[in-house]
Amino acid sequence: MPKMKTHRGAAKRVKKTAGGKLKRSKAYTSHILTKKSSKRKRGLRQSTFVSTSDMKRIKTLLPYL
Repeated sequence: MPKMKTHRGAAKRVKKTAGGKLKRSKAYTSHILTKKSSKRKRGLRQSTFVSTSDMKRIKTLLPYL
């Protein structure tokens, strides 16, 4: 059986924490920022965790994480 390949795009976007959760950054921060409020942009800078409903899908993309 050959080794499973890691999805490199997903691997660059997700990191595993000490507690086993998956940390990710938020979307909507790259462009069209003038119409977004400062409060909203400040909140988008914070990292967050991958939701539990998406964990199974991420595990298939990242088998060795």
